[in-house]
Amino acid sequence: MLKNTYKGELFEMWEAINNFLVAVDDKVWGVPLMVLIIAGGVLLTCRLGLLQVRRLPLALKWMFKNEEEGDGEISSFAALCTALSATIGTGNIVGVATAVCAGGPGALFWMIVAAFFGMATKYSEGLLAVKYRVVAADGHSLGGPFYYIEKGMGTKWRWLGKIFAFFGVCVGLFGIGTFSQVNGISSAVQNFFDPDKTNCINIPFLGQYSVAVVVSSLILAFCVAAILIGGVKRIAAVSQIIVPFMAVIYIIFSVALIICNITEIPNAIVTVVTAAFNPKAVTGGVVGSMIVAMQKGVARGIFSNEAGLGSAPIAAAAAQTKEPVRQGLVSMTGTFIDTILICTMTGLSIVLTGAWQVEGIEGVQVTTYAFQHGLPLPAKFTAFVLMLCLVFFAFTTILGWDYYSERCLEYLTNGHKTKIIVYRWLYIFAVFIGPYMTVSAVWTIADIFNGLMAIPNMIALFALSGVVAKETKAFFKAEKHKM
Repeated sequence: MLKNTYKGELFEMWEAINNFLVAVDDKVWGVPLMVLIIAGGVLLTCRLGLLQVRRLPLALKWMFKNEEEGDGEISSFAALCTALSATIGTGNIVGVATAVCAGGPGALFWMIVAAFFGMATKYSEGLLAVKYRVVAADGHSLGGPFYYIEKGMGTKWRWLGKIFAFFGVCVGLFGIGTFSQVNGISSAVQNFFDPDKTNCINIPFLGQYSVAVVVSSLILAFCVAAILIGGVKRIAAVSQIIVPFMAVIYIIFSVALIICNITEIPNAIVTVVTAAFNPKAVTGGVVGSMIVAMQKGVARGIFSNEAGLGSAPIAAAAAQTKEPVRQGLVSMTGTFIDTILICTMTGLSIVLTGAWQVEGIEGVQVTTYAFQHGLPLPAKFTAFVLMLCLVFFAFTTILGWDYYSERCLEYLTNGHKTKIIVYRWLYIFAVFIGPYMTVSAVWTIADIFNGLMAIPNMIALFALSGVVAKETKAFFKAEKHKM
């Protein structure tokens, strides 16, 4: 009797903690933060004179053209791929589906709007990262929000940079980099190879798990360890191969789906635009207001491309370049590829096939339904391709976020190598146990830290928007882009 009472009290305690964390998460990722991020993007877009439109062709050209004799550790393309490895993840496949189902097709419209202004934000982050980075004698680069806060805003603001770095370490270790991605990989593998859990083994203290989950977790932990031990250059080398390859495969299948349903595109576009401003007209009242559609779309856009969160400039700081503007433009293409291309294709596929209206399915199941019903291919084959994309997208996100969080820790500890190595092995251990972490509080905590990262970064972008505008104007006035 006493034992049951104790268990009941323990359950109530954990439930209360989880409810508290959810309430905090709702506050952190509420309207004020999204308004702050979007307002920053609008301000930078105005100060830069729609640079994301005028200079996009130049940015796409410089993606593949390395700068000669630049300082840094890796090429601009490698830095972009490292940044993309962290942003192109489960959010592009699962997150978009969740946003469209919860906010209606209109969420896709607001996702694109958020990405459009986010391109100006990402450009500014990349520019400031290179301008204020520190490059050691051995070529080792360190930069990101913590340095452009400290060096750009002044040493009196160093505490704000420390706060950002602390949140960055927490995000990497507790969620985005480890548990959520690893769980996404193991779930995708299990759903494909053993959906009914017919082959299970009992793991002491953890419970019963599918053999597919156990095997995939061991392989994943080994691969992650082998890459991370090699440092940023190995992460970049792997990202340069996997990210473009998987992105191209996913885009090819998405384009094929759109072509196969080309007659439905006009109706789909009308549905998306109508639902953006009048959700009830399309959803039948399931999504009550434009605010809900906007909130889901903007939130997913921010989550997907991380514009404003301050993560991408950490990778941008390692790029071999002398020109901050040049790297800013290359960084900007990340948001274009991640959200305006990949996320839009996912969302359009879901709307075209009506997958968002199917009852009883959610998350990756929605996108799987869209691909299986939108392509004239065997259902098993399309499910396999989608599973493969999901696995590799999540895998590269694990690599990218280790790099981010290690750089944050390096700033916090003033480059203490032993602490960084210990953290790296702790990160690998978190990847190993990730498939067995099912406590929802873990994801909620990660979500909170992710949102908190954006606040010090956006403060810095508002404060240094004049520097961004001045650097940009001087670069193009001197016609350095023609050299």
